[in-house]
Amino acid sequence: MPLVTIGDAELHTEIAGADDAPPLLLVAGLGGKGSFWNAQVPALSRDFRVITHDHRGTGRSSRSAIVYSAAQMADDLVRLMDALGIGRAHLCGHSTGGAVGQHIALRYPDRLERLVLSGSWCGPDELFVETFRLRRQVLITCGPQAYYLLGSLLGAPVDLTRTQFRSLEQFIGPRMADFPGLEIELSRLSAVMSHDLRSEVHRIAAPTLVLGAADDQLTPAGFQRELAARIPGAELEIFDSGGHFFPIHAAERYNDLVRRFLQSPVAAAARGAPAARSTAVPS
Repeated sequence: MPLVTIGDAELHTEIAGADDAPPLLLVAGLGGKGSFWNAQVPALSRDFRVITHDHRGTGRSSRSAIVYSAAQMADDLVRLMDALGIGRAHLCGHSTGGAVGQHIALRYPDRLERLVLSGSWCGPDELFVETFRLRRQVLITCGPQAYYLLGSLLGAPVDLTRTQFRSLEQFIGPRMADFPGLEIELSRLSAVMSHDLRSEVHRIAAPTLVLGAADDQLTPAGFQRELAARIPGAELEIFDSGGHFFPIHAAERYNDLVRRFLQSPVAAAARGAPAARSTAVPS
């Protein structure tokens, strides 16, 4: 569909599924592009009206020179909901998209039905901070090609990367074409590093499913365990493998878990349960 105006920006937005199906917002991570969800949209649009968008500053959306933050991205998404006439929706956010989902659950609780937090975190630790400082430094000193290669090496299981890698140009070239510029990318990295809602996520009231992967090097599974422990009644599923990009590398299982959670009649009853449920899920 055409760009959707949200006030001071335009967001490239795509919608799949029946108009009368329950709306489901799929929110990408740091890369910000709706195409991250290409493995989810065909499967989930059978049951939901699936909305994806390129974050402001990424893809085909406005490249605004602003200070980026998870709260700002959440405000943009709520404005997009307003522009599309969506009052309430399910939300599935991966990584930074999960940070956006946390802000919406806390600041706009009436806009949210159920929440899936995928490969996300509620606050950093020292290793997380140093990892993203390294990514910033690589971007500044070595350039976007090395930056994207490092992100790919950290984000996917090495055996899978080896099967996909033919040359640096083949592997990184498509991402280089979408590089938003140094200022925007550095600001978005700062948004990731500054996200910390540890002291607030206990107020999330929406039924919540937390997903993670045991071999995720960027947002390790301990972060998802912490999220599930802090959010009342949250369910927790940890994939055995798949890396940070497990929604892509374990798409069939991922899609099934998301669909079952969003359609489950007991999800709402889980609110207020005393502890999260943790089950290792093979990919």
